[in-house]
Amino acid sequence: MSGSIDGVHGCIAVDAMGSDLGPSEVVAAAKLALDEFPDLSPLTLVGDEALLRQLAQEAGLAGHPKLAFFHASEVVTMGDKPLLALKRKKDSSMARAIELVKNGEAGAAISCGNTGCLVGAGILKLRTLDGMDRAALAAVIPRANGHFVILDAGANPEARPDHLVHNAIVGSHYYRLVFGVERPRIGLLTIGTEEGKGNTLVTETHEMLKRLGDLIHYLGPVEGFQLFADEVDVVVCDGFVGNICLKSWESLAKFFVTELKAGLLANPIRKTGALLVRGAFTELRDRVKPERYGGAPLLGLRGNLIKAHGSANRQALKNAIYDASEMIKTNLTRHIEADIARANDLIGLVAR
Repeated sequence: MSGSIDGVHGCIAVDAMGSDLGPSEVVAAAKLALDEFPDLSPLTLVGDEALLRQLAQEAGLAGHPKLAFFHASEVVTMGDKPLLALKRKKDSSMARAIELVKNGEAGAAISCGNTGCLVGAGILKLRTLDGMDRAALAAVIPRANGHFVILDAGANPEARPDHLVHNAIVGSHYYRLVFGVERPRIGLLTIGTEEGKGNTLVTETHEMLKRLGDLIHYLGPVEGFQLFADEVDVVVCDGFVGNICLKSWESLAKFFVTELKAGLLANPIRKTGALLVRGAFTELRDRVKPERYGGAPLLGLRGNLIKAHGSANRQALKNAIYDASEMIKTNLTRHIEADIARANDLIGLVAR
């Protein structure tokens, strides 16, 4: 039977069973987060309660005042089909974590599990904000002098122009929350910056975004080579393009670090030089490694939901937990909904 969390409200519900690295890695992440962030929202680990309590005890978390458990008897796997998982695995750790948000018992949920299942369950159980009918995954990527956020990073591969307009709104709010920039620079990803360059989705979205006026700081179309320069903060695209961009960056970052390390250690002379630049190399490696950036929030829902990588390690999950805590404290969804209503008026969108 499913358990209860004994009235822990405003907590972060963590799907502890969806990680490729197993529940022990999730418990280790909870330990890191609770130790490092004294103002962190309480955590609820969702999954096999007996196993999670044992792992928590081994991690030194037994009786921690900010840690609770919620039993779920099933696990959504990476091979599960979204619709079938939603119908057949109603007591999965992923579904129960999201339901805690829906029922007001948690302020946010985090899962490393199947992306399609998480997006489907999030939309079905939490519903989208008024004025929106699609949600978007927002991924943080390093660039010169800071970071940019790309969305959609994979939740909605087939999008309409109004969906991309909404991505610009929610992306602007998220960037402001995470990086403290009052008016983030927003660009629409395409193949050229000239007027009319791009497909129909891009050209129609561009015209709509121009109508928003000072609601957002819209720069116009941007090309791929501008993303890693200090030119844009929020990059708007459909989920098909965004997912390709995200995974390409992640694989390139790993390739670059691996090749650079191999080159520096290729012979004794280079090894000597490597000792001199070790600090710079370590700093660069830490800055570009994907796990530093936690997870991607699914924005536009009536609740906070974060998708972490299936292979996310404890450091990445710790960062995702911290991000979830900040989203709860700032009541992000309330601010987004007001601007979505204004945007829909400006672009003449009739409620569907």
